[in-house]
Amino acid sequence: MSSQTAKDLRGLDPAPVEARLRDSIPGLGDGPMGVEMIAGGQSNPTFFLRFPNRDLVLRKQPPGKLLPSAHAVDREYRVMKALADTPVPVPEMLLYCDDDSITGTPFYVMERVPGRVFHDSALPGMEPEHRRACYASMTDTLAALHDVDVDAVGLSDYGRPGNYFERQIRRWTRQYRADQEEAGSDMPEAERLIQWLPANMPEDDGMTGLCHGDYRIGNLMFHPSEPRVVAVLDWELSTLGHPLADLGYTLMFWRMTPDEYGGLAGLDLPALGLPTAEEHVARYFEKRSLPNSMTPFHEVFALFRFAMILEGVAARARRGNAASADALEVGGRARAFAQRAVHIIETRG
Repeated sequence: MSSQTAKDLRGLDPAPVEARLRDSIPGLGDGPMGVEMIAGGQSNPTFFLRFPNRDLVLRKQPPGKLLPSAHAVDREYRVMKALADTPVPVPEMLLYCDDDSITGTPFYVMERVPGRVFHDSALPGMEPEHRRACYASMTDTLAALHDVDVDAVGLSDYGRPGNYFERQIRRWTRQYRADQEEAGSDMPEAERLIQWLPANMPEDDGMTGLCHGDYRIGNLMFHPSEPRVVAVLDWELSTLGHPLADLGYTLMFWRMTPDEYGGLAGLDLPALGLPTAEEHVARYFEKRSLPNSMTPFHEVFALFRFAMILEGVAARARRGNAASADALEVGGRARAFAQRAVHIIETRG
């Protein structure tokens, strides 16, 4: 029996899900399956599945019309399965199913990892030393991800190598234009970024690695009591790309304020035990034994890309198939990220 109503579960019918899982995964025990939708998030609807002796997680595509390649749960499943025996911590993948008759869209099931997820980058309620150790683990895990040998784990075809930034700028510009046409939105800051980024793009250095695409505190599971990452979650935007795109993305949260997506700007970082952005970057390059090659372009690109992602959230909300009830509000924050990018151009670019 579900622990929520069908309405609460966004129409998910637990009965066929339970039947499919019991047919495919041994040892789920006797007794009914409990289902609970996980609140928050703007991507793929996610559910806790509780059996008498085992806790699982189901992630599925949202219903309705989707952008090409968006919400690719098959890719999420594939990348986490490939990383199972690497230093990058991921949940154990148990089942991928593309039979739409069960949940209405493709889905996958994984083990539920016990731990803590923080949606506030300041990690409230922790001792300063604990916070600093959590951030060190976050940085070290990102470095480990970018050091993964994609050929060795079977992900050499997980994306196109080379010219990552050029292709991404084109992609997100096209999506912004499509959303603009649909909604009639106007964001002067986005137009400036669309002009600035191609003109200031560094020459392609050929560096390619496995990129998460949404690497931040809120997508990391920390040990229940220890300050270390035990699972990297939400791989929806993962691909082969330039590692500095991921690193630039993490820096956004030092540039945004606490009321702007839970950022750190304006906080007393030393008193909280949190590293500065510069310390975070230095640790990353030290862990990878590489020279520091970050530039303002990488930060501007990350802010632009996330602004475009949020615009897409708003567009999905208008179409009625966003995964979160506050999608319109979240989509409305896109301009703040674009404004931060413009500020970097004017002060450091």
